[in-house]
Amino acid sequence: MMILINWDNTFPYNADMPLYNPGSLNTAYPMYPCPYMASMPMLYPGCANPWPGQYVPYFSNEDDGNYIQLKDYGPDPFAVNIEKAAEQNNTFRTALWTGKHLQLTLMSLNVGEDIGLEVHPNLDQFIRIEEGQGVVMMGDSRDNLNFRRRVGENYAFIIPAGKWHNLINTGNRPLKLYSIYAPPQHPHGTVHKTKADAQAAEAGHKL
Repeated sequence: MMILINWDNTFPYNADMPLYNPGSLNTAYPMYPCPYMASMPMLYPGCANPWPGQYVPYFSNEDDGNYIQLKDYGPDPFAVNIEKAAEQNNTFRTALWTGKHLQLTLMSLNVGEDIGLEVHPNLDQFIRIEEGQGVVMMGDSRDNLNFRRRVGENYAFIIPAGKWHNLINTGNRPLKLYSIYAPPQHPHGTVHKTKADAQAAEAGHKL
């Protein structure tokens, strides 16, 4: 059985193309509605099509369900729904990917909690907030944090190397975010369940 779907209002090419019935026993792979044939030239010339004349099969990702295993996947290739991962995380800090030149971490700040005033002399840091609200502060010294901004869901900010900085949760729910360090700041596999755990680990690292 074939199903015809009209993509005229969505895609500028090849409308009314047949799609395999996802419920058909003759379908070797689960399919998804694709407006072009897999056998057509693709944007990546070096990409070979292992299913000539068929529609591209949809391979489900590990995080398609409601739960993502939060662990350090570096330095292997990795893809994730970062919004879902950040919102799922309940630890103060969990490293999600650590490589040689970059690190991705998840953080959750409790109501009224802050990251802690700090400075990274030799790395740049990117932070994006997925849930909650707060105030970010930056400056050239710990006593001169002259950059202050209110930030919330979908806000991102960059902390240049050498800038003192802090982020405070000023909302009424946990502040969920992800942070990218370049180069990495924490050891591979870092998990700090609480801010106290993070402070103890960093104090031990300095010793």
